[in-house]
Amino acid sequence: MRTTTGASEWETRLGWARGLTADDPAVRSAALDRLAAAQTEVGRAVDCLNAVYRRRLWIGRATALKQYERATSRSLPHALWDGPADQVAAWPGLPFALLYLEWEARHPQEWTRHAKDWGTKESMIRLVAEAVQDKSARGRLIDLTEIVVQRAYRCKDREYVRVARAVDSDELRGRLAASARSDNPWAQCHAGYVLWLLDRPELPNTRHVWQTWLRTKWPRRTPDRGETRSAC
Repeated sequence: MRTTTGASEWETRLGWARGLTADDPAVRSAALDRLAAAQTEVGRAVDCLNAVYRRRLWIGRATALKQYERATSRSLPHALWDGPADQVAAWPGLPFALLYLEWEARHPQEWTRHAKDWGTKESMIRLVAEAVQDKSARGRLIDLTEIVVQRAYRCKDREYVRVARAVDSDELRGRLAASARSDNPWAQCHAGYVLWLLDRPELPNTRHVWQTWLRTKWPRRTPDRGETRSAC
């Protein structure tokens, strides 16, 4: 299974995906082309696997399944669906789970167009929040939290409270406080809410808690946040 493969194998299969978060549009475009090709291979593998099962043939199942696993291990978000049950910091796929979230945070429209999967986003946020003992991951999670609180709400963004609580520190609080003092109304609202919850670890991050905080802190100038109407 992919959870037992090493870091070098993950790099061989998905190293090209680092281009998805590049500042250079040409580099991102090349990575998107690679992603499209990888997703095409996944589609072919799925069709082949389904055909074998529809015909109820035992011959060919192992080959079709192997082709499917090979294709999905080289594509996003598919490669992330086989995450670890524990010891997240030691998982060689962790850098690519972070990359998937960073791509959504930095280039949300490209992510939505080419690899949108809200369920995978949610599960990866929950997973990476458990990797705080990895120093590199911790720094990237702080950066991610800062980016997310500064934008209009996107589906599953509320899960980043889990990350903020996991990497709570003077550095994170300083960045959130700066965002809360900014002229950006989204940042004022979102960063203020996260800071408020960091001071109240006993409170669950539920929609009811969010809406109560809004009515208390932002009674007249709450941004029109899709979360209050969405199941995300």
